[in-house]
Amino acid sequence: MRREHKENILLPYDSKLYINGQVLIPARLIRSLGIERTTYAFLKIIYKGNEISLDRVKLLRTRHTASRQFTIPKDIRLQFDMKPGDTITLLEIRPLE
Repeated sequence: MRREHKENILLPYDSKLYINGQVLIPARLIRSLGIERTTYAFLKIIYKGNEISLDRVKLLRTRHTASRQFTIPKDIRLQFDMKPGDTITLLEIRPLE
C-alpha cells in the first residue's frame, strides 16, 4: 500500500486555540518550514484583525511527532479576550536559535 504525498502547507495558517491556551502547529507545517529542531521562536499571529507579536515563544513538542504547540501568554489572552475554540492565524514563525 502506497501513501499519497501530501502537499506542503505554508503560512499564513489558521489554527484553533485550545482550552489550555495552547495553539497547535501541525507537523506538515513544521516540516515545510524546516524548523523541526527549533525550541524558541518569534511568532506573529492575527486574532480578530489584531496583529500580535510574540517574542521568545517556546515550541513544545511530543516525543514522536514533528508537530509543535505554543502557549499564548495569559495577559495577551485576557487583553484580546481570546476564548477556547477561537481561530488564530499564524503569519510568521522565525527560529531564534
